[in-house]
Amino acid sequence: MKKMDVLLNRNYEWSLYNRIRRNKACYLMLAPYFILFFLFTVLPVLSSIFLSFTTFNVLEPPVFTGWDNYIRLFLDDDIFKIAIKNTLVFAVITGPISYFMCLLFAWIINEFKPRVRSILTLIFYAPSISGNAYLVWNLILRGDRYGLLNGWLMDLNLITQPIVWMKTEKYVMLFLIIVQLWLSLGTGFLTFIAGLQTIDRSLYEAAAVDGVKNRWQELWYVTLPSMRPQLMFGAVMQITQSFAIADVSINLAGNPSVNYAGATIVTHLMDTGSIRYEMGYASAIATILFLLMVGTNKLAQRILRKVGE
Repeated sequence: MKKMDVLLNRNYEWSLYNRIRRNKACYLMLAPYFILFFLFTVLPVLSSIFLSFTTFNVLEPPVFTGWDNYIRLFLDDDIFKIAIKNTLVFAVITGPISYFMCLLFAWIINEFKPRVRSILTLIFYAPSISGNAYLVWNLILRGDRYGLLNGWLMDLNLITQPIVWMKTEKYVMLFLIIVQLWLSLGTGFLTFIAGLQTIDRSLYEAAAVDGVKNRWQELWYVTLPSMRPQLMFGAVMQITQSFAIADVSINLAGNPSVNYAGATIVTHLMDTGSIRYEMGYASAIATILFLLMVGTNKLAQRILRKVGE
């Protein structure tokens, strides 16, 4: 058996070497991306995991402390408990809703003529790339009578005094979710539109012959199975976006927000690493966030495999 294993390993190594030699042009073309990906993605992730087991303040060499950062994180850090709860709320609400919004709007827009489709795509995509998006929402949610929302509600006699929306704990999460959903039609939305454009129209004719009778059946049995790669990419983007929420909270509620009502894992990570320079502890927070994202992506892959069944 050992000789057989050795022979199989040699055959595998030889076949891998032959594949690389036969396709060396392809591997050379991939090499720059692979090097950059390794240097700026894989290596930082591995470094962060290593630093999460140390005490490191940037100025002095890291000191290995074992599981101390993780014990402190889950047993002593009350802010982290609030942050992880808020992040999970964001992920559970904004992730699926924004994903289905992207898919639904892309499906509807795809039915229009090319010129109208381009205009509608720009309109829906614009908020996610607008540099003044937070400026607009700060004007709407301003806490005095000159704020647009307060002005509208006072004109309708629904309130008598202006409400400081983003400094009132019970309103913070609600408005952060609303703004995040408004900004969520981004890369995933464009990916879905691109995926819908690549579907072979003859598949719909074949599906009609096989008994598909309405648009919803076309969507489930033809459209979605034909764009599984785009669905997976969109899921990864939405999951990453929903777990990595920080800019919305910082720009609207501040950092720290009132009673940490808008705190997320990323804002806590930024506070710990960029302000306090507790890089070992911040790396532990980043590692937990990384594991959450990986686990959620695995779950999304398992769900998307069942599309069209």
